[in-house]
Amino acid sequence: MAHEQKPETGKLVLIIGPSGVGKSVILKRLRAAHPNYHFPKSATTRAKRAGESNDLYHFMSGQEFDELLKEGKILEWAIVHGGERYATMADEIIPFIEQGKIVVREVDVQGFVSIQSNPLFMGDHAYHLQSIFLMPESTDQLIKHITKRAPMAKEEMERRLRSMEKELEYAQHCSAIIVNHEGKMNETMKEVERLIGGAEGS
Repeated sequence: MAHEQKPETGKLVLIIGPSGVGKSVILKRLRAAHPNYHFPKSATTRAKRAGESNDLYHFMSGQEFDELLKEGKILEWAIVHGGERYATMADEIIPFIEQGKIVVREVDVQGFVSIQSNPLFMGDHAYHLQSIFLMPESTDQLIKHITKRAPMAKEEMERRLRSMEKELEYAQHCSAIIVNHEGKMNETMKEVERLIGGAEGS
């Protein structure tokens, strides 16, 4: 049965941007300020680490992951460090949108393209999708933030910068672009909240 989009229904908000731009800080602040927003768990094939809870991930076997893929229950997925797979599951998104909630998800540009082109978010009766690209003030700003986390070899930094340049090309395809100016995280946060709608979902 076709799902009809209504003004009062919720939406999926994707937060996108290069490594070091401040996405994790924004997500942490949104979690604290807006407990009624829904922040989906990721599905992953990696093993649970010692002392790790089920708060952030749905841990599963490779076979279970394959079944979800086959059944069309995964909106986007990627292979990351060590060959383990991570994914965004439809069941962690769609039911909450239908409840009228604002669902907030951080994704990379490949994940953004996958979700944007998914039939659930295309066409006249698609679920509401909003994408916010966090743009760095400058390349130097990103280098400063990345190297502050840990020392990095020149080759790795060059690889990161090439990756960043490719990622920035996707900004124009997003619903909105916010430049995260150095030392202005509060202002960036307010702008993100303004774009999302500020008030809690109904």
